[in-house]
Formats: sequence, structure tokens, C-alpha cells
Amino acid sequence: MHFRFILTLMAAIATYLAANAEAKPDSVHLNEVKVVGYVAPYAEVIPAQKLTGKQLERLNSFSVADAIRYFSGVQIKDYGGVGGIKTVDIRSMGTNHMGVFYDGIQLGNAQNGQINLGKFSLDNIEEISLYNGQKSEIFQSAKDFGSAGTIYLRTRYPHFEGTKNTNLQATFRTGSFGLVNPSLRWEQKISNSVSASISTEFIYATGRYKFRYKKIFSDGTVAWDTTATRHNGDITSFRAEAGLFGLISGGRWNAKAYFYDSEKGIPGAIVNNVWKASQRQWDRNFFAQGSLQKQITGNYQLLINAKYAKDYMRYLNPDTTLMYINNKFWQQEAYISTANKFTIAKNWDVDLSADYQWNYLSSTLTEFAYPTRHTALVALATAYQWWKLKGQASILGTYVFDRSRVTNGSSVTHQSSDRHEYTPAIFLSYQPFTRYAFTVRAFYKRIFRMPTFNDLYYTDIGNAKLNPEFATQYNLGFQYHVDFASSLVSALSLRADAYYNRVTDKIIAVPKGTGQYRWMMMNIGKVKIRGIDVTAQVDFHLPEGILLNANLNYTYQKAQDYTNPADNEPGAGSYKGQIAYIPWNSGSAVVHGSYRHFDLNYSFIYVGERYHNSANIRENYEQPWYTHDISAGYDFKIGAAAIKVIAEVNNLLNQQYDVILNYPMPGRNYKLTFKINI
Repeated sequence: MHFRFILTLMAAIATYLAANAEAKPDSVHLNEVKVVGYVAPYAEVIPAQKLTGKQLERLNSFSVADAIRYFSGVQIKDYGGVGGIKTVDIRSMGTNHMGVFYDGIQLGNAQNGQINLGKFSLDNIEEISLYNGQKSEIFQSAKDFGSAGTIYLRTRYPHFEGTKNTNLQATFRTGSFGLVNPSLRWEQKISNSVSASISTEFIYATGRYKFRYKKIFSDGTVAWDTTATRHNGDITSFRAEAGLFGLISGGRWNAKAYFYDSEKGIPGAIVNNVWKASQRQWDRNFFAQGSLQKQITGNYQLLINAKYAKDYMRYLNPDTTLMYINNKFWQQEAYISTANKFTIAKNWDVDLSADYQWNYLSSTLTEFAYPTRHTALVALATAYQWWKLKGQASILGTYVFDRSRVTNGSSVTHQSSDRHEYTPAIFLSYQPFTRYAFTVRAFYKRIFRMPTFNDLYYTDIGNAKLNPEFATQYNLGFQYHVDFASSLVSALSLRADAYYNRVTDKIIAVPKGTGQYRWMMMNIGKVKIRGIDVTAQVDFHLPEGILLNANLNYTYQKAQDYTNPADNEPGAGSYKGQIAYIPWNSGSAVVHGSYRHFDLNYSFIYVGERYHNSANIRENYEQPWYTHDISAGYDFKIGAAAIKVIAEVNNLLNQQYDVILNYPMPGRNYKLTFKINI
């Protein structure tokens, strides 16, 4: 209902703007090209890791979460299958410290703070960027300053070649797990200054796949070693997006509506020799958002963002042998932001940003708190460049006002909780040599994340007295790039960063009382993380017009639990143990080759040994896993239609592995994609 209303409203706005648009010269759009050359060192203080356009198309990735696996310093929690929940953690600070932005506005989930990146398809994504600390740009909303790391998802912007007024792209995928995945994208030029797009997608998959599972007791005897089929991993989902894009004198604007609806099974963990689960989840997400950016005067720019979101989630566990659960949740969010950038001097900018956000959660749970949260954020930031040195500094003020109710028998009381914090950040980069594209960068940032509604108010588990969870980040790194004029190697890039992070007041679940069946959220966690990220990229120009490039990523992390010094029993304690699911060593490699109309892509992901508990004992040990994926593509034309066919084989060697304990991942699987552009 909301989606149809927004579409009708946006169509009316587009018609009005087209009828009243002033005659302006046609916009000139360049064909998409991949720039291999060196990016100016002053473009970003802390450069992002990015995947764009053709790179995303070539990767054996079904969703945004799959693509992000190829970034260094990132851990993905993947519960398996096409519809399995996938969340991202950067540098071991926790999922809730990662901000995810969709076309410049943050995706929110006040209920549990986690964004399921598995539900975002790549069909409408033009670029994925990952920043440690924050984006190297002060002209942004206050929200952009508020996370330990950020992922920016930029959707496709309409481009029209020559005299074209309409673009149409149709894609169809099929493959293992009963996958049926059609999608359609339509772009329309309404006037010289206004364009529109609509993107839709349907996904159906049974989610069934064979896997081999083996359990070994601590004494070395085999409990079981069998082959089974993963059940209850089916998904049916529909996504639709509509966007309007416009140019105005000295600026631009856009408006977007998004709708997602899904029903999926939750395959569950394989424990106690139980191989099937019956839990199911329904999700329905809607948001409408808009943005306006304009140069008001020669020294002043204005940016306005606004959003409204409404989400529904139902979780059903019909298994009465455990506990019958049929819970429903409704979230609402309203958000508005303004950023104001002032140019004080040629190399000196100052920005003042202010945001307001309202969140509300209701549920069918008994004695639910029905929490409301008002959040105000104010950020003051500055950027200055002097000769070879560029720096940015910011301070963020966050003011949170929670309102909830407490039910005691027949009486209901209302309670309030107010919090305010100030968090600074400093970013520096320096180019010591004029002749060489070599830069050194460093940053310091202190940031926090508020407890979620579930942390604070979930019936019988939440703890309304929780404090925010703080993270302090230190980073030192360098970047080097060189182009070769006459060589088989045309370009080489190297990046390396050493970092130290400290998380305090970490929010974790602990047993409540003497029983192990009741839990409560508490501020007792402390984590120290030391790590190194290394990235290398090399490009080759081979004879006969063959292009070849390779991208290598490596991460070393020592993420230790410093929560309880008393918990240091040899061979059993968790004090100074590597925290759960964080490997010491991990990495990826992507090699791509192209010749005329052919593309060949190989990708490799490695995750080293780790433990599923901070007690680093044999019973908690998890073996390393790795996957090899290959894909081949061929593009051709029939009249005005550009057609591409892509065949993929994932997990080529059919390795059996778990990302999360007792959640087996698929073995060798296949995918075939047909794409047509008109």
C-alpha cells in the first residue's frame, strides 16, 4: 500500500518537474570505463576499499554480503544458503559498530542493530565502499561520523547515451538450490534535468543442498560422519525500488522508495543429532528517502537528507517440544539531517551537521516495553590541506532520550533514560615525495554504539541500565602506486595498515541467577584488537589485447578477550583468548582476465583457524576453510540488444565447512546468468 502510494506520488512529481523544467543543454554522459591510473593522494585522507561496476558483475557474488568478503579486515557471519542471514563485522569490533548507508542515508535497525546484507542484491548496486573509521569527507550528515566503520552502497544512476531516452536491463539467474531469480531495471529520461528508474527482483530457492557432517568427541572418537540434506532453507522474496534523479542550478536532488518482502525458513543449528528445523521468518521492509545538495553561495554548500521507514518481522517456532514462539515486531523510523559546509580559505573547509531521528518498536510479546527513542546528533568537522599534508578533525555530540514502560502485574509505570556523549576523531595523510605516488596516513577515533532495544527492553532478558559500548581506534598505514609506460605490468598498487582497537563496556549475554536457561544483557566485556591489513593490486597488458589484473588481500588479527582477569584457568579460561570466530589469518585473491568478448574470473577466500568461544581449548577449535570460485562470461550483440551470458562454479573443490558452528555451508554449486541491455 505504501509502495503504490509512493510510486504514484513520485510519478506526479516527475510529471510536474518535466512540465516546468527550463530548457537546458543535454547532459553529456561518458560510457563506463575502468580507470586504472593513480588516484590523487589528496582525494581521500583514508582511502576506501571499493568494488564498482564491472568488478561487481564479475565476482561470484549473489548479494552485497558475498561481495564484501573480498575486502580486508572484514568478517562475515553467514548462516548458510541463499536466504541465510549474513552480517558483517569490521576489525573484530562487532556487527553493531558497522554503519551501512544506502545512497547516502543510513539503514537502521533499532531493534537489534544488525543489518542483514544478504537481502541486498547486486543487480541495482553500482558501487560498494568500505571505510575504516569514517568516510574521508566532512560534507556529510552527522550520522556518517557515528560508526567505527562504514559501508556505502550506491545504487545505479541513470545514464543515457546519445539520443537515447530509455534504458532497459533484464536479468535471469538459475542454478543450484532450485534458484529462480529474474530481475528488471528500467530507466527513463523525463527531461534534460530529470530522470527516473524502477528496479524489481524476485527470488525463489528451495535452499536444499547436500553436505557431509562429522562430529568428533574430545577423546578423538567419531560421534558421527554422515551425508545429509539441508532442509528448511527456502526463501521467497520480492524487492522493488523506484527513484527520481534531478539536476538544479548549482546542485542535484534525488528521491527513492524501497520495498522488500520475504518469507524464509531458518534451517537452524545441527545439534543433538537433530538435522531438521521448522522455524520460519517473515520480513517486510519499506522506506522512502530523499536528498538535496546545493551550492548556495561561493563559500557555502547545503545538504539535506530525509527518510521514513517502516519494518515488520514475524518469527515462528512451531516446535512445542522446545518452546512455541509466534512473535511479531513493528518498527518505525523518521530521520532528517542537514549539513552545512563553509569554505573559510582555499585549503580550509568547516562543516556543521545536525540530525534528528525517531524510533519506535512495538511487539506481541507480553509485558513489552514499547520503547521510543529520540536521537539528536551534532557534528563539527574541519578539513585543511597544507602543502603535502592533509588533515581532518571532527567531534560528534550524541544525545539520546529513551521512553519506555514497565509492567508489574496490573500496574504500568513509564520510565525515561537520557544519555549524551562526545566523541572525537582525527585523520591525517602525508605525501613525503613529490615524484612518487606514496602516502602515509594515520587516524584516531573514539566512538560508541547505543544498546539496542533488544539489549535494553526485550522481555525478561533486556537490561535497562546498560551503558553504551565504546570503541577506540588507532591506525597507521601507507599506500603506493606506480604506472609502467612500457611493460607487461602496467600498474602496481600496495596498501598496508597496522591498527589497534579497544572495545570497553562490551554488551554480552550472561546467565541470570544460578540457572543456565535464563540470561540477561550486561556491560562486562573488554576486547583488545591488534591487526595488519595488506592489499596488493597488479595490472597486466599481455600480447593480443589480453588484459589481466589481480587483487590480493591479507589480514592478521589478534583479538583478545580481556573481560575477566580471574578467568585465566590454564587450558580452560577465556582471559586473553582469541575472541569467538575471529581467525588469526585470513585473505582473498581475485584474478580477472579478458580477451575481446570473453571474461574469465577466479576468486579464492581463506579463513584460518579460530575458536567458537573465547576459551581457546580443543573442544572449541574450528578448522580453517577456503573456497575456490570460477566464472566465465561472453558478451555479444543482436541488433540494439547487448547480451551477456555468465556461467559460475562456486566452491569448486566441494569443501565442507562451517562459517558458524553447526551451520554447514553449501558444497560445490552452480549458477547461470543471462543479462540483456536495450
